[in-house]
Amino acid sequence: MAHDKEREKLMVHLLLNHVFACSERTALMSTVPSSYWQRTAPALALASHLPSAVDVAVIGGGLLGTATCYWLARAGVRVALLEREGLASGASGRNGGFVRIGSAGSYLEAKERLGAETARQVMTLTTENRTLLRQVLPEEAIACAYREPGSLRLALSEEQAVRFRREIAELQADGYDALWLDRAQTQELIQTPLGEEIVGARFRPAQGLVHSALLVQGLAQAATRYGASLCQAEVLQVTSEKEELYVQTTQGSLHAHQVVMAVNAWTGQLIPEMAPFLVPVLEQMLAYAPLPPLFTAGVGVDAVDGEYLQQTLDGSLLVGGCGILAPDEGVGVWEPRPLAVVQGALEQIVPRLFPALTPQLRVAARWAGLMGCVSDAHPIVDVAPGLPGVFFVGGFSGHGMPFGLRLGQLLAESATSGVLAAELWPFRLDRPSLLPWPRS
Repeated sequence: MAHDKEREKLMVHLLLNHVFACSERTALMSTVPSSYWQRTAPALALASHLPSAVDVAVIGGGLLGTATCYWLARAGVRVALLEREGLASGASGRNGGFVRIGSAGSYLEAKERLGAETARQVMTLTTENRTLLRQVLPEEAIACAYREPGSLRLALSEEQAVRFRREIAELQADGYDALWLDRAQTQELIQTPLGEEIVGARFRPAQGLVHSALLVQGLAQAATRYGASLCQAEVLQVTSEKEELYVQTTQGSLHAHQVVMAVNAWTGQLIPEMAPFLVPVLEQMLAYAPLPPLFTAGVGVDAVDGEYLQQTLDGSLLVGGCGILAPDEGVGVWEPRPLAVVQGALEQIVPRLFPALTPQLRVAARWAGLMGCVSDAHPIVDVAPGLPGVFFVGGFSGHGMPFGLRLGQLLAESATSGVLAAELWPFRLDRPSLLPWPRS
């Protein structure tokens, strides 16, 4: 009885704090533009009431949350997913839709940051993720425009070309597919004339593209068919009492044996110990109105600082990047709104690379999203400090799509057994490469 009264007092305190924050966030979110993905995916309704108890509570309705929920429900586990706003409302619905094999950045950079063994483990895990996509999407009839046309990384100088050739040699030596294409070979894969500065490209076959919001919603719908509950509720706090977990939300309290937090940029709000390590960083995109089919493969380039393009199946051309031009490079921003300085730079990317397209370009949408970034650009998956039974995942640094189904599967296994899966060891919190985010 005493514990019940203490929980009631805690709920009142948390809800009062929430009331003051909620009106400000509601006003903010009403002005935040939706992404191309969100505009072209019908919203999936979430329940307003919570079950009183579940085996596992999953917090976060992005790719990792829905994937974890899917695997748990498929295994017959009583699971509820809790999402504050809507499915794919965060980074999972505001990204470029790339499903690559490997880490953020180049393979050489990953080896330098993480060590050769971890870099290879990431290649293995993201390859397993691709295998799961090939299996699960047809099994669950998830229509999300997934295809594997490969990816091009354009070289704009001989210096970049030399770097790409070194990376290709390293990839090939370790048994991974990668090719150097000269300018003429690159032109064969792009149906508009190349700009003069493009000297060639690194090509990686069988890299994927996807409609990210439809993927998230498809996994969520599949989870409900296996019995999962999808609930709209903001999680205020997770507490532990006598080895039992209580999830305090705006819709009441939920008892769970295990909890999985998959909130990425917002991790530090629920696990304060993570705030120094995992920070929000603003990323921006725009979409041009549909064009004739020009780009089959995904396209990346270091024109400013790691830009990327995808032409969707309806012809829309999506362009992202240039985030380094934002004040403080977008670090610590909590408002996912486009900035004029970055949007202006994004508008220069396609005309610079493919000048013949300039007269046809018409911006149809602009948006921004919050990435959860860490110092070594490598995801964290571990048990929350001081909260046994609470697993968390985040820190994808703008590169979460390649991990979603496989990490979700491993998190589901961890939550079911109560022990972190051995395959998640490379993503642990105490790895040597993970340092607090440098403060300016």
